[in-house]
Amino acid sequence: MVRVGIVGATGYTGSELIRLLSHHLQVAITALVSRSEAGNPIQSVLPQFQGLCPPTLSAYDPDMLAQACDVVFLAGETGFAMEHAPDLLARGLTVIDLSADFRLKDPAVFAEWYGKPHTAPTLLNEALYGLPELTPTEAYRTARLIANPGCYPTAAALALAPLLKVGLAEPTGIIIDAKSGVSGAGRSRISVEYLFTELNENFKAYGVERHRHTPEIEQTLSTVSGQTVRVRFTPHLVPMTRGILCTAYARLHTPVSTEQLHALYREFYAQQPFVVVRPLGNYPATREVYGSNRCDIGLTVDARTQTAVVISAIDNLVKGAAGQAIQNMNLRFGLEPTMGLPQAGMSP
Repeated sequence: MVRVGIVGATGYTGSELIRLLSHHLQVAITALVSRSEAGNPIQSVLPQFQGLCPPTLSAYDPDMLAQACDVVFLAGETGFAMEHAPDLLARGLTVIDLSADFRLKDPAVFAEWYGKPHTAPTLLNEALYGLPELTPTEAYRTARLIANPGCYPTAAALALAPLLKVGLAEPTGIIIDAKSGVSGAGRSRISVEYLFTELNENFKAYGVERHRHTPEIEQTLSTVSGQTVRVRFTPHLVPMTRGILCTAYARLHTPVSTEQLHALYREFYAQQPFVVVRPLGNYPATREVYGSNRCDIGLTVDARTQTAVVISAIDNLVKGAAGQAIQNMNLRFGLEPTMGLPQAGMSP
């Protein structure tokens, strides 16, 4: 039985970890940490957990976590993990960080895009970037620190990796147009633009000039392709709770048919239980992966312009956050990768 602690338990990602791990047959939730709700039962903050018996919310205490847990999920805001992960690692814990703190390998790139210096740069090279479909399984065996990918980078990387791995696509000029539900902003986001009256019946782009996930997408795809990749990434906010729909456009080196591209994707993801390559002419929608740990992919080739068009859909809180973190935990502790994770979506 793997003993699990969750820091940031009352946020959207933290609560999703609780929901999923409560049904995991090889996990015991032994610590729930909340800065603002310490001392309260989780049910008083998140009534959806009535009937469960998780531990009472507590203040952050690395000694308590070391005594109670084998692995700690850090679901706090950017900056928390790089401050506290070194102490947890020194106490022998495995750490899975769901923030951006350990995703980028270059501290200068982190400082440029996140506007603050990295305070634990010596851990950046050690941190395993945990995108299971693209990360070698054997790399998990000795990992102490796992950086859980961002939601947009997950959808974008899974959409484009097969193309770039075999060198079919130009590594520059790739366009990524992605739409996300509001939960991606987090539970603590309080500003006028996130009021119901501002979001309802509204649809807008944001981070158009630059978005923090751009260097993460480029780093992942550069690693896959073995050459420098540059993308034009524009995210959009959609008035729905969950989901990301990512449409990626990549110019092809040589003529390839839709059938050939589809066969490539089917082969590339044949052994990956959470990636579904849809039949030809079938494209995913966010509702179809709602609540699941799947990434569904549909694709075509525009023969006129020799452009591959690849559409991916994920639930941003599951495959884009908590579900993928649990998938990483399963791999780290030698469990079945699918254990505790839903493959079917919820509809309606």
